[in-house]
Amino acid sequence: MALHHNIGKKLFWGNTFKVAIPFFIIVVIFSLLFNSASDIFSGNFDKVAEVHFTNKKWVRFFLGKIVISIMYGMYTSNKKMK
Repeated sequence: MALHHNIGKKLFWGNTFKVAIPFFIIVVIFSLLFNSASDIFSGNFDKVAEVHFTNKKWVRFFLGKIVISIMYGMYTSNKKMK
């Protein structure tokens, strides 16, 4: 079915978030590991927080990942629904 038909269904949004939430968590973990692996493994979490989360950097860090995760969830849910 087309996206505009599925978007009004409760099942569609349930499936979207079932896909989007784990995908979001995985993307956040990989992003942190990719960008700050040495600080994470050395236990320097203050540096990780300073680089990614202080002074409203958390908005930029999470916003793109949330949008991409929801879009991916919508894509896969729409693809799987008949």
